[in-house]
Amino acid sequence: MNTTISKIHPKEIKKVTLGAGAISINEIIAVSRYDAEVLFSQDYRERVNLSRSVIEKFLDEERVIYGVTTGFGSNVTETISTEDAEVLQKNIIRSHAVSVGEPLEKEVVRAIQFMILVNLGNGFSGVKLATLELLRSLLNHQIIPFAPGEGSVAYLAIEAHMALVLMGEGKAWYNGELIPGNEALEKAGLQPVSLGCKEGLSLINGSTSVTAFASLALYNSIQAAKTADIAGAMSLEALKGTIKAFDPRIHSVKRHEEQAITARNIVKMLERSEIVEKYKDYRVQDALSLRCIPQAHGAVKKVLKDAEFTICNEMNSTSDNPIIIPEDQGDALMVGNFDGTFVGIYADTMAIAMANLAKVSERRLDRLVNYHVSELPNFLVAKPGLNNGYMIPQYTAAGLLNEIRVLVHPATVDNTPTSANQEDVVSFAYFAAKKAYQISKKLEYILGLELMAAVQALDFHQPLKPSPVSQKVYELIRSVVPTVEEDRYFYPDIQFITNLIHEGEILNTVELIIGKLDW
Repeated sequence: MNTTISKIHPKEIKKVTLGAGAISINEIIAVSRYDAEVLFSQDYRERVNLSRSVIEKFLDEERVIYGVTTGFGSNVTETISTEDAEVLQKNIIRSHAVSVGEPLEKEVVRAIQFMILVNLGNGFSGVKLATLELLRSLLNHQIIPFAPGEGSVAYLAIEAHMALVLMGEGKAWYNGELIPGNEALEKAGLQPVSLGCKEGLSLINGSTSVTAFASLALYNSIQAAKTADIAGAMSLEALKGTIKAFDPRIHSVKRHEEQAITARNIVKMLERSEIVEKYKDYRVQDALSLRCIPQAHGAVKKVLKDAEFTICNEMNSTSDNPIIIPEDQGDALMVGNFDGTFVGIYADTMAIAMANLAKVSERRLDRLVNYHVSELPNFLVAKPGLNNGYMIPQYTAAGLLNEIRVLVHPATVDNTPTSANQEDVVSFAYFAAKKAYQISKKLEYILGLELMAAVQALDFHQPLKPSPVSQKVYELIRSVVPTVEEDRYFYPDIQFITNLIHEGEILNTVELIIGKLDW
């Protein structure tokens, strides 16, 4: 599968049609973050209807099928009558809605809802089209189910809270107000559904929440890795680093494509810099946080590329149990496709990669504010002592980096059996993906702090001119964040710059000048 993320920014994607081909990371972001409308193709509808007709046939035949005519988990030995099939589906939603803690934020809930639509629309789950239409309407009407985000081993509880709203139960936000689920549906002109056999199980089963979190983390981390090249280039420039460390001959003798790509990005961004030209022979070699940008950033990019391939495969797969095969007379296969280990392991790996990107960014930030090595005014303020300048933002980066290091511990190596040991191996992929998402946002802050300091450091090189790329980034940041002459409240500055990273504005500014950064 070609997993290359689309060059179209998610903001520009206004509609996403399911069933028209493989879903991309950018389409998930378009729906979850930027409220793109979700549509169903005719193929999508036909697949769902065919699968539903097969499961209803199975029910009429009273076949023994897990979660349809049997109980769940270790209750698989309990037989469920045809008359109780619908009650069973309601009960699984109500009994499984037991996650706790603070509710998941809007974009996470929407990403999970979207992934449920993708998963069940593949035509191997036996759900009714009307149920998926209602779930689609929740997305398109901005109904955000209340879903506490803690206590999931990989699936079930989070999704169950969301599924309650489809039944007219639970709670949801509508027009900014948290109200009972039935009221949210009524205000949007929608009606709850009565879940039929297999539907409750399918709505909460699978790797949908894992894949949703991982997709958000992946998008953030790829954007952060590209922005890290920009921040690294500007820090190198401000710290009088030598461009000679980025000579392509160096990187041609180490067989990692991403290393050479990163070096090429740095050279392109620093072309025509008067500062770089003046100091290219200033030192024999720089500190590792500058000299090894290609090696450190390149290794992170390789991990993210591998993660992208795996996550894209998962999000276009069917992760349910049982799997309904419509061909011939039909079949129901009791399987383990709900397992999230593929994505979980890569989420843990992405966390390690992002931690490496964060640590090198924090070290560059420290060099920028530390006059012992920067050859710039102490903490980048003209009158240190009376003013603290950017002393404490480096503390913030150190604190964030500490939090990242704690979160980097892999979740997927752990195991706590559930369901009376019927589920004796548990992936814990949910927290692996969730913490990767948390780390991606902390990384954005650290990069924002580095950029804030790099821009301030460039002020002290005047009248020498930075590269045209650095100048444009400088102007973008300075449009809101003025030069620090004396201490002020820095929180708004940090938020502004970090938001520029999160929304891709800094990356877009650079790419308008030199074209797409190599990846």
